[in-house]
Amino acid sequence: MNHDTPLSPLPLRHLADVRCKVLTTRQLRQHGVTAAETTERCRPGGCWQQVLPGIYLLHPGPPTSEERLHAVLLYASHRGPTVPRQGSADAPAEAMITGRAALALHGFAETPPLLALDRIEVLVARTRRLRSTGFAQIVRSAELPVPQQVTGVPTAPVARALADAVAGLSDASAVRRLLTEAVRGGHCEAPVVVRELSRARLLTRPHVVDAVDTLLAEGRAQAEQRLYAMVHEHDLPDPLWNVDLRLPGGPHLGGVDAFWPEHGVALEIDTRAPRPEEDPLHSAVDHKREHLERLGITVVRCLPRTLREAPAQQAAVVRTALMAAPDREPVTYVVALPR
Repeated sequence: MNHDTPLSPLPLRHLADVRCKVLTTRQLRQHGVTAAETTERCRPGGCWQQVLPGIYLLHPGPPTSEERLHAVLLYASHRGPTVPRQGSADAPAEAMITGRAALALHGFAETPPLLALDRIEVLVARTRRLRSTGFAQIVRSAELPVPQQVTGVPTAPVARALADAVAGLSDASAVRRLLTEAVRGGHCEAPVVVRELSRARLLTRPHVVDAVDTLLAEGRAQAEQRLYAMVHEHDLPDPLWNVDLRLPGGPHLGGVDAFWPEHGVALEIDTRAPRPEEDPLHSAVDHKREHLERLGITVVRCLPRTLREAPAQQAAVVRTALMAAPDREPVTYVVALPR
């Protein structure tokens, strides 16, 4: 027996019923197709074609979007051995579509159609011994995210796909449009995107930094609009919007997004990207909150994601803080000035 000997051969006519006409060399062998017969069918003018190493398209015309995606995933999953790791022998390597192809699957309008992409990026473990070839662009990662199934295709989450797409773009306007659509379209929150860009070490590129500034402004504007809607739709008392708090004749205490002076409750939208606890920016923000709370002001921290996905839950948190005001110690008198 050699590597061309079919394994559990199946009648060749079964291939006519295969929904996705993309198969690996091994799958063809299981159908009883030898390497010689595969080569014959893939000759110029033949009825099959090899689209990637070890990956065959069972018709002569150009592959569809679905077939290109399937071919890339088969190539990444079944070609190239994995560096042996304890407990992972013979386990199929996980692969998922990322980059601009993933954004197209997620419904981004700013990405070209799948058929217009010269290359489809596929994310694999760093231990995979694979190389980019044809329309398959290999992207390696020490830690793989949990893939999302989009139209049945394992796809990287939006933030990770964005970072991989931005890594290959030098056009500042294209980067800015992609990041803005991610937030404006409700695909993900700005801090999550910034965290992924930081992880990918892309924040050293000036055109990416400029796009991030636009992204954070977009994210804050979206969060503020949702905060206004939450207050009005859930019948909360109208606060003072966007004010700076000061002690009378004393130091500046910091700005807040909403303040209910009668109740001693302040609300802050936290649009910071997740960072280590020792980060100076986080330390300053935490110090401000602690200072306000020592003065008797309850500070409600509000995440943009909560405003988008669970506004009723956030409204309940604010209402509870307002109702608890009579039970707290009197609030130190502070001055609220427009910010």
